[in-house]
Amino acid sequence: MPFVNIKITKDGATAEQKATLIKGVTQLLVDTLGKNPATTVVVIEEVDTDNWGIGGESVTARRKAGI
Repeated sequence: MPFVNIKITKDGATAEQKATLIKGVTQLLVDTLGKNPATTVVVIEEVDTDNWGIGGESVTARRKAGI
């Protein structure tokens, strides 16, 4: 039973885009590894940009700085 955890920032995707991700990742596992889609679990976690850091700065700060 594959388990895939996708993490994105909270402001990053619409419900339709997340549904597309779930469907696409599931199909990728079917096509690539022959996994059963009925037992494939995909979880999307949305993280606040204050809680996501890159290069020693939060994503919130980087976006304010135009990075």
